[in-house]
Amino acid sequence: MPAGGPPAGGPTGGLVLRRALADQRRPVVGASVLGMTHQACEALVPVVIGLVIDEAVATGSSGALLRWLLVLAGLFLVLSTCYRNSARLTEGAGEGAAHRIRQDLAARVLDPRGGADSGRLPGALTAVATGDARRVGSVASALPYALSALAGLAISAVALLRISVPLGLLVLLGVPPLLWIGHLISRPLERRSEAEQEHAAHASGVAADLVSGLRVLKGIGAEPAAVDRYRKTSRDSLSAALRAAGSRAWHDGAILALTGIFIAVIGLVGAHLAMRGTISVGDLVAAVGLAQYLLGPFQLLTFVNGEFAQGRASADRIAEILASPPAVVAGRSALPEPVAGRLRLRGVTQGALRGVDLDIAPGSLVGVVTRDPAAANDLLLCLGRELDPDEGTVELDGVPLTDLDPDDVRRAILVAHHDADLFEDSLLANVRAGSDTEGADMSAALAASAADDVAQALPEGVDTVLTERGRSLSGGQRQRVALARALAAGPPVLVVHDPTTAVDTVTEARIAARLRDLRGGRTTVLVTTSPALLAGTDVVFMLDEGRVAARGSHPELAGAHETYRSAVLA
Repeated sequence: MPAGGPPAGGPTGGLVLRRALADQRRPVVGASVLGMTHQACEALVPVVIGLVIDEAVATGSSGALLRWLLVLAGLFLVLSTCYRNSARLTEGAGEGAAHRIRQDLAARVLDPRGGADSGRLPGALTAVATGDARRVGSVASALPYALSALAGLAISAVALLRISVPLGLLVLLGVPPLLWIGHLISRPLERRSEAEQEHAAHASGVAADLVSGLRVLKGIGAEPAAVDRYRKTSRDSLSAALRAAGSRAWHDGAILALTGIFIAVIGLVGAHLAMRGTISVGDLVAAVGLAQYLLGPFQLLTFVNGEFAQGRASADRIAEILASPPAVVAGRSALPEPVAGRLRLRGVTQGALRGVDLDIAPGSLVGVVTRDPAAANDLLLCLGRELDPDEGTVELDGVPLTDLDPDDVRRAILVAHHDADLFEDSLLANVRAGSDTEGADMSAALAASAADDVAQALPEGVDTVLTERGRSLSGGQRQRVALARALAAGPPVLVVHDPTTAVDTVTEARIAARLRDLRGGRTTVLVTTSPALLAGTDVVFMLDEGRVAARGSHPELAGAHETYRSAVLA
């Protein structure tokens, strides 16, 4: 996670907490009312028992005994009913708040303007959307407990004031300092909880990163280094978790010791008053019962204090993502209708690109060759408007992409990255994911990408369900299915990066021959070094050191340009 907190003007951790509570206002209020009623009944139980002793046992009155026993039974009926319903509403509020936060995080991560994933591993984002969202949701669950505990303390203080003014004042004057001390004690827990979640999110991100690249690691024999990396990350996460757990234990133990001393003082004062005859035996029993009852509200406040401390730390982490500045800004111009597909790059400088000028005619099939993978990646990011160039402009039909909404740009220009993932679904569903039309015929896209051969080799054809990220397929098969998905979308402009690096030469030649027919009349840009694909293009641009070094047909460049030959034919 980036350090320094959310940018100025963006959501803060406090705002995240307030929104979570406001969104669950009705269940929180309902649970609070029921919880306070439950605690009120709990506090009245020792008071009623004291009245039973003074008015029934001491006097020998059977009628009074029956009357107060019925009152006691009514209290237990009300408190048990309120407890069940309050618990249901409380848990619902917590789950609802966590769910809403996950929705907000998903909306921010999927925002077409991007920026939320900058500097963050996918596994780290997942950890925030699960663990941190749950902890913030727990604040919505904890608030009714806090209010009900405070109600219990207030009612106990009133009851003790009725029994004895010194006892009541002891509670009223003693509770605020205890709460303040509890807040001070919770600060180390908050800091260490944030560090714990930070390390846990990083460990999750590293684990997801290693799992996704497991085959590559095995292929290059880098498994020991990867294991060492994860072991170190996991140790750091464990150390942070142990420090947070130690803080929680110290926090809970310290609060429990303070409350225990406070309750003991109440009991001793009550016993002293009874010995002096200031209060009756029933009042003493009620006072001792109230002192014992007070342990419950204090334990609740201890629990709530810890939940709030951890919730504040998680809310700060969530706010960092929600407040992430967008990678691009939405423009206000309309997308040209219909989209002809003319692309122009004028003086584009971004990353490895240095003043790139390209003019791609509508409906043409164009190749772009570069030996630098970073330059290819930066070109794709600019064409898909995942980033805006530091200098220069990219135009679609004469309109700068910066003047268009990112969603509109991506409807007109589809950038198919080399490392595109497949979904855990049928092969046909993966291909149809690129089409807006449900039930559309995918046979042309399957044939042009040679993915029909992949389907024929599978046990259930196009209905065969692929495993996560398509790992049940070979590298070449995954590439063909991903290419079929891009072709099925049928955008006015299609940009494809190295779609056949893992495909055999015969299949690659077949794809090259069919690609022009399927994309006829629509602009297609192939960022590749494949001679088979480049041979079928109308024109090829050669990028060298981030600049356009040559332009011409594939045969012309192969015969006259040494850098081109070394990049394509070596």
